[in-house]
Amino acid sequence: MLYYLFEYFDKHYDLAGAGLFQYISFRSALAFIISLLFSMIYGKKIINFLQLKQVGESVRDLGLEGQVEKAGTPTMGGIIIILATLIPVLLFAQIDNVYIVLLVVTTLWMGIIGFLDDYIKIFKQDKAGLKGRFKILGQITLGIFVGSMLYFHPSVTMKEKLPVKYQYTTEQGVQILFADAKKSIKTTIPFVKNNQLDYASAVAFLGNDYKKYAWLIFIAIVIFIITAVSNGANLTDGIDGLAAGSSAIIVATLGIFAWVSGNIIFANYLDVMYIPNSGEMTIFIAAFVGALVGFLWYNTYPAQVFMGDTGSLTIGAVIAVLAIAVRKELLIPILAGVFLVENLSVILQVGFFKYTKKRHGEGRRIFKMAPLHHHYQKSGYHESKIVTRFWIIGIMLAVLAIVTLKLR
Repeated sequence: MLYYLFEYFDKHYDLAGAGLFQYISFRSALAFIISLLFSMIYGKKIINFLQLKQVGESVRDLGLEGQVEKAGTPTMGGIIIILATLIPVLLFAQIDNVYIVLLVVTTLWMGIIGFLDDYIKIFKQDKAGLKGRFKILGQITLGIFVGSMLYFHPSVTMKEKLPVKYQYTTEQGVQILFADAKKSIKTTIPFVKNNQLDYASAVAFLGNDYKKYAWLIFIAIVIFIITAVSNGANLTDGIDGLAAGSSAIIVATLGIFAWVSGNIIFANYLDVMYIPNSGEMTIFIAAFVGALVGFLWYNTYPAQVFMGDTGSLTIGAVIAVLAIAVRKELLIPILAGVFLVENLSVILQVGFFKYTKKRHGEGRRIFKMAPLHHHYQKSGYHESKIVTRFWIIGIMLAVLAIVTLKLR
């Protein structure tokens, strides 16, 4: 809203300083600061409110050190993250930008699903929470919406860099490096020189008109990514600060990709896809990172609040949508490697247990407990050490993901 207000002042009254709001970097900085301050200042008020309403975590004793002491700690802290993100976004972003619309809808939709899950666990005393099929249905619905918007909306386009022989110079001496904007469902393959993959090629067997059906494969991929990453973040949220800190690293990295992809100069220099209007996502990302860092103020060991599914499901979905929007979804296994390993540890543990029980009559385990962070807890590591080391690994993976901009 402030963006449009100061744009009006700059256009009609030439107000000193109003032009600053045209710069994404300036608005991103403001969004980060406001988000951080909101989550730190009002976060405590929200925590007190949750305590007043007895919105406490019920802990099942799994024999983990310090676990019983966490019983009664307020949960649903994801509300802090959601509010601290959306308020500065509504203030400083172009709210009619298609990417901002997608991210706001994603945040609200998954926030509601996570809230319902937490509400059922706490107030209905049902530890299972929202039925799994309803969670999956919610993720599929979001995937259909996001995939449809990215495929059909006229504002979602990309410009491909022209080969040197087709470049030319205008009367002003400016070299034109990109073709006209067009619809595309191409994505980026990391570590490959000619690194563009067109999803439409997956249905080429359908004949000459195969591109008519490309939306089917694209939306299916979007649904899979949103579901996988959302559930991965949910599984990672098991010890104080792990999910919030790991997510802040991932989202900040995606912010670099969004800014580069939305800037024609840097897109040209780094030879990446130029995606018009995508740079506006940087404001949302800055607010989201600020919210996560502010939330960590209360979520680091010993946690004063847990994010609950309200936060974890939302975080995972937002990461997935950001990655898809900047055409870096194939980097998710690297960038969100912590989420991936946590997911795999559960899959392997359950699969191996069922296999050995069927084969030997007795279930056996690969890990002492899954997800993986609980395995290290069972091994005697303090949760602060586990979280810090996972953060370090997350930073290393983030650097590797950024390196893919030039390493091909």
